[in-house]
Amino acid sequence: MTDTAPALPQQRGQELPPAPVSPTVSVPEPTPDTDLAKLMTAFRVLQMQHARVLHHESHTRSLNATDTRFVFFLAAADGQGVTPKQAGEYLELTTGAMTSLIDRLEKRAHIERRPNPEDRRSILIHLTPSGAEVAKGIGAVYTSAFREVIAPDDRAQLAAAFDRLGTALDRHSRAVHDQATVAGLVP
Repeated sequence: MTDTAPALPQQRGQELPPAPVSPTVSVPEPTPDTDLAKLMTAFRVLQMQHARVLHHESHTRSLNATDTRFVFFLAAADGQGVTPKQAGEYLELTTGAMTSLIDRLEKRAHIERRPNPEDRRSILIHLTPSGAEVAKGIGAVYTSAFREVIAPDDRAQLAAAFDRLGTALDRHSRAVHDQATVAGLVP
């Protein structure tokens, strides 16, 4: 069998020509924002720990996380009460799921239904002393953690940052929902 491949210049005793040189093109590399990356990682860890605390504290009180979120929502209403529709929108629950939630927490004596003085066809949901104790007990876990790690002088600034972040996330969520609605993906 004979080799029929052409002989390279080097094999014939000649030098190879120099390889062509690519032009130097300067493409700026995106500089990673390491502080932002650290912040995102810390936020994810915080979310995970929050979910664990919420689950554990709810389970200890024979509640689920949605029950507890509703109790906190009512606690934030400062005794004003909320309509089932308002609570359902906040918790993103259907009317049926909201009714089941209200029935469940009312049976446990954590909430009560009261007539709505502004609309006789409607009711307002209020915390009972038992529900307020649930909110206070679980809230104490978070209060203790914040007190432990956030200096008093930094609390107002952090609260303002949380408010701005919440507003930005809400704005983004609404924009995505609006786009999905226009595209016919959600009712």
